[in-house]
Amino acid sequence: MLPSTSALRALDAVARLGSVTRAAAELNITRSAISHQLRFLERELGFALIERDGRGVVLTPRGESYAREVRKALQTLSDARAKSADAALSGRLVISCAPGFASFWLCAEIGAFQDAHPQARISVVTPKRFDDVSAPDIDIFIAFGRGEWSGKWYELLANLHETPVCSPTLINECGGLGEPNDLAKVTLLHLADHSDWTQWLTAAGADEVDPAQGIVFSDMHLVIAAALAGQGIAIGDPIIAGGALSAGRLVRPFSLAIRAPNSYYLVAERGRLRQPLVKAFRGWITARLAEASAQD
Repeated sequence: MLPSTSALRALDAVARLGSVTRAAAELNITRSAISHQLRFLERELGFALIERDGRGVVLTPRGESYAREVRKALQTLSDARAKSADAALSGRLVISCAPGFASFWLCAEIGAFQDAHPQARISVVTPKRFDDVSAPDIDIFIAFGRGEWSGKWYELLANLHETPVCSPTLINECGGLGEPNDLAKVTLLHLADHSDWTQWLTAAGADEVDPAQGIVFSDMHLVIAAALAGQGIAIGDPIIAGGALSAGRLVRPFSLAIRAPNSYYLVAERGRLRQPLVKAFRGWITARLAEASAQD
């Protein structure tokens, strides 16, 4: 029969710490429990492990030799447990992500998740629509919408506040943007329709600016590319424009930021939430975004 694991851990703690009291504190049990475990182990082995030394105890030479082997065995068990945990997080994880979030945030961060779970085979795909969560082979979605996905589990990932962003060159070329009505002298860059600028201009009270003027793009990459090139001014949020703002390639000419009508959500079939990799990804991305928000 193999010795009790609890008894082996008690012996290892006493050997490492040189004290029954400190061993008891580390294992969160009483001193008498440590002593009981050691006496139990001595009876099973048939030789003495410890001997009295003044008010404390020391290991016998045979006890020291045995404790070294026990430490190796416990380390082997610990390594095996870690490998088993890694194995539980192996397999494939398919993430569907709204294109803007994918290219402006996820692609710059996903390596950290891969490093934490090297056995995982991660795939990132983008849907045709920002709010599409219909693909059956996706483990978890990062969707852009209003939180209206009947029959699916969903969780708010990031609240967004939008504000105008543009190249510093554009501000210099137009002679400066001192107040919102000055936007009438620059080109507005729109995503999909004119609603983005209509909402911000209304909140800003800029009644001299036509929200329908400018260029409409079908993709946020094109909007940001045009803004970076100094072709006009766009409406951006911390996810989409955060990197360029931090680098100084884009600036915020106005402090007013309004709540975006849409936000990013995690969406999944309820049954997939029990999958270890899905759970791990959910925990990782929410923690990472919270950390980034705190830094901002």
